[in-house]
Amino acid sequence: QIQLVQSGGGLVQVGGSLSLNCEVFGRTFNRYRNTVGWFRQTPGNEREFVAAIKWYSGTTDYADFVKGRVTISRDNAKLTVDLQMNSLKPEDTAIYFCATGRNVITSSISSEYDCWGQGTQVTVSP
Repeated sequence: QIQLVQSGGGLVQVGGSLSLNCEVFGRTFNRYRNTVGWFRQTPGNEREFVAAIKWYSGTTDYADFVKGRVTISRDNAKLTVDLQMNSLKPEDTAIYFCATGRNVITSSISSEYDCWGQGTQVTVSP
């Protein structure tokens, strides 16, 4: 059983930066097969893909609306994934979730992930 524990987030002004962290627990996490992704959700909307990283290769994928502003990285020793967000906009306000799945083919599809973190609020104030 895999557990994801998130930290970070909070309130930031427009143009500011914020870092989200996702720590992976559980022996079934497969460093060769698992992908870790970040999604976000606003009230009344479905979860929206933000970024993902394939653990073994380190290959990353980003949603178009965050390219150039967001960096996803992983620490293999600590089993953590960071989402560094810069130049934040009011429309980035959402609850952010990390997730992991094995043998993920399309990292932007939420149903490819079977384990989710608890979510963390990010609020960007004008």
